[in-house]
Amino acid sequence: MLELQNVSLKFNEKVILEDISCSIGAGEIVGIIGKSGMGKTSLLKVMSAHLEVNSGKVIYAGKALIGPNEKLITGYEDLQIVNQDFALDLYHTVEENVREKVLHLPKKEQLILIDEVLSLVELDHLRLQKAHLLSGGEQQRLALARALACEPTFIFLDEPFVHLDQALRFRIMNYLKRLNEVRNIAIVLVSHDGSELMGLVNRLLHLQNGKIVRDDHPHNLFYQPVSVEQAELLGTINQLEIKGDEILFRPNEYSLDSGSIKIEVGFKRSLNTGLLVLNYFVTPNGTNIVLSSKHELKSVDHFYIQKRDEHQS
Repeated sequence: MLELQNVSLKFNEKVILEDISCSIGAGEIVGIIGKSGMGKTSLLKVMSAHLEVNSGKVIYAGKALIGPNEKLITGYEDLQIVNQDFALDLYHTVEENVREKVLHLPKKEQLILIDEVLSLVELDHLRLQKAHLLSGGEQQRLALARALACEPTFIFLDEPFVHLDQALRFRIMNYLKRLNEVRNIAIVLVSHDGSELMGLVNRLLHLQNGKIVRDDHPHNLFYQPVSVEQAELLGTINQLEIKGDEILFRPNEYSLDSGSIKIEVGFKRSLNTGLLVLNYFVTPNGTNIVLSSKHELKSVDHFYIQKRDEHQS
């Protein structure tokens, strides 16, 4: 287990993290979401012992971790982080960059593991290429391959999908899921787009102004947001004021047949995304509404809000 106890962090008197306490168990997959500048990357670096805190403790397997100011080599083998700077040996080849992480294994096992992770991140054809000649996306994938090759207990990923196309992103997400299931590796991810984490994580931490303001199952954050800001971190949200109360609901939280809250609307246009159709409406007072469906809802002049139930963990 990894535990943060009353952790605070400042840079030049500016508060980055404030009195954060949380724990992540073995085998969990946890996402950290929040707007830019809220401390997400700093929290990831603190968790992986790559950033010194001003107060509080980071405890792993029952022992307080030593920060970079007191350690000759920053970090721990069991806690691997993939940062935005990638930390590659730029003048070594792709294969050499990964081999550096598996030198403790017998030669045959080294080759097997190198082949496995390079194939996963689709860099096998560039294994003899020097790292400084790779594109930004390729360097990010190499950094991920290096981390995975260490077979850590915890892996921390900072915006791991930002340079990847959709097909490769889904492939790596599936691999991380499988890795988690087979090896019980705990995975902690930071993302500017919380929606891409929905099918991957089993917990989401919402970081706001240096504090964890919510720690919950993704389903609950998605369908039961406590603010517009929190809702928008996970995708499109509709906002209506009814009898003085603000109601937030997702584009799929509606019924055309029955419900307690009836909303009159006028159809504006539709957008077919391939998987579903986004239908754009406007209410009589000018509020824009988006409803998702399998088909265009051009003839619809009203609907009923139908909220989803809370997820039971």
